[in-house]
Amino acid sequence: MFMRNKRPNRRRTTTPRQEGKIVVRGVQRDRPDLRKLSRAVIAMAQAEAERDAQAQHERKGVKRRREDTDDE
Repeated sequence: MFMRNKRPNRRRTTTPRQEGKIVVRGVQRDRPDLRKLSRAVIAMAQAEAERDAQAQHERKGVKRRREDTDDE
């Protein structure tokens, strides 16, 4: 009795495609890949924190410039 892999064979084949056309197809699995999902959530949270910090830094820079021009 041979045991078969539960995962389907996912070999990547290269096919010529038109410029700018990307197709993404989801693969339904019994259990989600929690490691991959958690990395994606962490990356999104880090990107959001970076955007917030950048926006806050820019607001402080504008406020300082206004104060500098008021002194003159």
